[in-house]
Amino acid sequence: MDTIGQQELWSFVDGTDEARTTTNGGVRRGAGHYIRSYLELATKIAELQFRNRDYVLLFRGQGSDYRNVKRNSTLKPSLLRPKTKKNPGTVTLTQRFQELELGESILINQYEIGRLLGLDRLKRQRIVRWSILQHYEVCPTPLLDVTHSLRIAASFATHGGTSEGFLFVLGVPNLSGGITASAEAGLQTIRLSSICPPSALRPHLQEGYLLGEYPEMGAIAQKEHYGHYEIDFGRRLVAKFRFSPPTFWKSDNFPLVAKSALYPSPKRDPLFELTLRVKNALDQR
Repeated sequence: MDTIGQQELWSFVDGTDEARTTTNGGVRRGAGHYIRSYLELATKIAELQFRNRDYVLLFRGQGSDYRNVKRNSTLKPSLLRPKTKKNPGTVTLTQRFQELELGESILINQYEIGRLLGLDRLKRQRIVRWSILQHYEVCPTPLLDVTHSLRIAASFATHGGTSEGFLFVLGVPNLSGGITASAEAGLQTIRLSSICPPSALRPHLQEGYLLGEYPEMGAIAQKEHYGHYEIDFGRRLVAKFRFSPPTFWKSDNFPLVAKSALYPSPKRDPLFELTLRVKNALDQR
């Protein structure tokens, strides 16, 4: 994918309350712009969207700011995340791709048994299978979870369970339809509400989207043509905010979204129940 900010990039950087021009590298290296309340965050996001009008802004909340060896913020898809400080090698990646392929097969089988809406699309489009496996945390995939909702992202950052929450703002090309592919940016964006059956609550409540490489990276042989640094959605960072969860949600006008609301139980979400069976089948292999 391309690095964001080849055109002028506006952001809030450390040590100043005013937006200014910067680079993607400057955003990634910084500690994160500190904010005191949800209203302050929403106001600054509004300015970022106005000034960076060539991009659609999506959000990701985390309890930590993970860094690569160059001390830049890194947002890697789960399939490429290191278990230690070292990037996963060929053996580990081969195993992960094999698990992913098997998970796709089991998912199709369970869809057929459950007679859920969208079976034809699931069979035809690998990116749809990956999206469901990723969003329901069945196995590692080449995709990254994000959301269109600022409050959902900030709630995820709070539920990270640490003393500080991090809110990452990513810029993507203009969205059109359920799956938007940009050859120029080397990126595709998947809107979960358009590919998951309407009975699936989690993706709708979370206003979930997924980001992936374009063209898709479907096998270890294709991964060998890319450096690890290239497959990092930190390259799409527009801004990075940090906040203190105990004081951030003080206003009743912008309440924290409870974890139980973000993750409906399997009894209420049939796709969650189905993906649990897929995960159990993978664990037994």
